[in-house]
Amino acid sequence: MTDHTYTSLHTMGQQLDRRSWAEPYKIKAVEPLHMTTRAQRDAAMVAAGYNTFLLPSRDVYIDLLTDSGTNAMSDRQWAGMMLGDEAYAGSENFYHLEQTVAECYGYKHLVPTHQGRGAENILSQALISEGDHVPGNMYFTTTRLHQERAGATFHDVIVDAAHDTSSLDGFKGNVDLAKLQALIDEVGADKIPYVCVAATVNMAGGQPISMANVKAVRELTATYGIPIYLDATRAMENAMFIQEREEGYRDKPIAEILLEFCSYSDGATMSGKKDPLVNIGGWLSTNDPEVFEAARNMVVVYEGLHTYGGMAGRDMEAMAIGIREALSDDYMRSRIGQVRYLGSLLDQWGVPFVKPVGGHGIFLDARAFYPQLTQEQFPAQTLAAELYLDSGIRAMERGIVSAGRDALTGENHHPRLELTRLTIPRRVYTQAHMDVVAESVKACFETRESVRGLRMVYEPQYLRFFQARFERL
Repeated sequence: MTDHTYTSLHTMGQQLDRRSWAEPYKIKAVEPLHMTTRAQRDAAMVAAGYNTFLLPSRDVYIDLLTDSGTNAMSDRQWAGMMLGDEAYAGSENFYHLEQTVAECYGYKHLVPTHQGRGAENILSQALISEGDHVPGNMYFTTTRLHQERAGATFHDVIVDAAHDTSSLDGFKGNVDLAKLQALIDEVGADKIPYVCVAATVNMAGGQPISMANVKAVRELTATYGIPIYLDATRAMENAMFIQEREEGYRDKPIAEILLEFCSYSDGATMSGKKDPLVNIGGWLSTNDPEVFEAARNMVVVYEGLHTYGGMAGRDMEAMAIGIREALSDDYMRSRIGQVRYLGSLLDQWGVPFVKPVGGHGIFLDARAFYPQLTQEQFPAQTLAAELYLDSGIRAMERGIVSAGRDALTGENHHPRLELTRLTIPRRVYTQAHMDVVAESVKACFETRESVRGLRMVYEPQYLRFFQARFERL
């Protein structure tokens, strides 16, 4: 195994070391962006309760809220949309998607859903019983909520480096095997319905998990008969990091690496709005015929018939095509290369963010930005608001607001990471847009000492980061 610690220079990627590079596609259609004044942004921010999720998109200049469903589809995907078989049952597009997932991910059975959280809900309902415990390499908001609503307690078993924004460990998404073993010893294998492994780890800054680690997790859980289910939303990005950083994979294509990675799991949930390059849709896959039977029966209750699951036929066709396109090594290098380009600009100005650069965005360290603010004054939410006010860029909070409250005590979770995420949509923005983003972050960094925090004035019951409202202290 090679040393997975990387310097800041490495985070720029080999492509940027000597020569410029360009995206492996050209622009065929454009969408005008709306420019606003500072006064207009001030008014919009107040109306949105300092929550970027509540901003109308017309008031946003560069939208880095999420990479979920914000992708630009290719000409081939748009052409595929015209082949949509909108039959209620047995759509041809379902069979195309089923075959594509089997060939590219290696799973035998497929249950389509309207998006990733639909798959998370069905998996949780199918496998979890009251009082169970689900370990994972850091929580994700919707995943943990579905697990808790099904009666389980989530346990974070990620390596400690994941909580250190300055650590240059190349695989900060790895599962800590000692933590996982300790949980099995404490609660018993029969109370662990599955291990939830994310690739990459969103809440840690898009950090990857190594092939060696997922293989070791499989070896450990196999001795207890505990299945592994992936959050494979960005598993293709994860495969590229393995190709770059792990011994023995340098000369293997991403498609081959992805297949091996998935082979160490029993199934996966997928938000098709990320890696597969579409705007809506998802799926649950499994190799277990009993889980498949339960999920296929349940999908008709929550989503739609088992051959469309909440998706139109045209969306399934676009997803099947997008999966193939995203497995191109050239495409994936350009996708992550754009994120690294933004990171390299911020790094030269000393802006604090999660390192090494992850796969789908730059995660600014809001604690380091605003040391004068306590976590209860919402520094990451504050930074997202300040970025919008400066330039019209929309980012999002990934800190105490996203972490929510303990399901039993009602107290706020206090995550060690307090991050503001600049998420890069796929095939949407140019390098010039990244220059504008970097300069806006730099401007906010230079005025950081004068910034005050926020107080929450409205809190919804579930997933509060979507709809909570704030006001300035």
